[in-house]
Amino acid sequence: MNATFPSAPCGADSAFIQSDALAPLRVLIAAPRGFCAGVDRAIEIVERAIRLYGPPVYVRHEIVHNRFVVDGLRAKGAVFVEELDEVPDGAPVIFSAHGVPKSVPDAATARGLDWLDATCPLVSKVHRQAERQIEAGRHIIFIGHKGHPEVIGTFGQVPEGTMTLVETVEDVASLPFTQEDALGFLTQTTLSVDDTHAIIEALKERFPQIHAPRAEDICYATSNRQAAVKVIAPQTQLVLVIGAPNSSNSMRLVEVAERCGAQAHLVQRATDIEESWLEGVTTLGLTAGASAPEELVREVIARLSQWRQVTEEQVVTAQENMVFKLPRQLAG
Repeated sequence: MNATFPSAPCGADSAFIQSDALAPLRVLIAAPRGFCAGVDRAIEIVERAIRLYGPPVYVRHEIVHNRFVVDGLRAKGAVFVEELDEVPDGAPVIFSAHGVPKSVPDAATARGLDWLDATCPLVSKVHRQAERQIEAGRHIIFIGHKGHPEVIGTFGQVPEGTMTLVETVEDVASLPFTQEDALGFLTQTTLSVDDTHAIIEALKERFPQIHAPRAEDICYATSNRQAAVKVIAPQTQLVLVIGAPNSSNSMRLVEVAERCGAQAHLVQRATDIEESWLEGVTTLGLTAGASAPEELVREVIARLSQWRQVTEEQVVTAQENMVFKLPRQLAG
């Protein structure tokens, strides 16, 4: 626990100190929070590629969903594009941590581009599972959010028409399959643990024959961050989640906090916080999505300290020691 106290001028009387003191605010900081191993790896891939090739290095899609991180890499020489045809001939290109359809590296190879794959290994694991499900003759029910880059990338691993997306329990009821069909399911790695469990139970009830993956697809970091919020949120009146609105795992943290009875706000930077949010708040929870750096956590604490006497408490619910290898081109 780290406590900070407002200073008073030498010789100030007690009445002055009391009237000038900031109201206390207890801040419960979730641990784990922030960067996961997949994000660490993706950022390091971009930074090493810039050193290896020299700028500019092109990145297809935001390397991770965080504007602060993307802007920092852009300042070092990364150029972010949405499609491969925006990459000039002869330029190196990196694929984002969310994964890409098979057609993207195939097209890069056909053009003779040097490319690096920053896909999170846990997303790549889902890709390989999808291939095995199709090889086994099953149609895949994929639980995820329509339009998310990870979903697009996973659908792009298998032939068109062999995978169907569901987003809610209600979607399960409208699936055009029977108990005679060979089916399997997979999930996006950054979903709500509770929502996904409910969808899986609905799938198993309607299709008892459905084939489940050997292990849960939701990644360890997503699960751990949601579990931490479940611990701190019931003790707070407000939870702040540092993350981007297009970050699936960050948005799920907001939902988890709200379900635990706390108000919750997603903030990208400390300047997004409004002092009025703190009215009636004596205990505040703070966490960060898997793409948000610790620097932004400290930035938020500094802003809160402008208005309140902040006491920080780390609430540790898990230890994370995962490390992923770099692509062989950058190893060493």
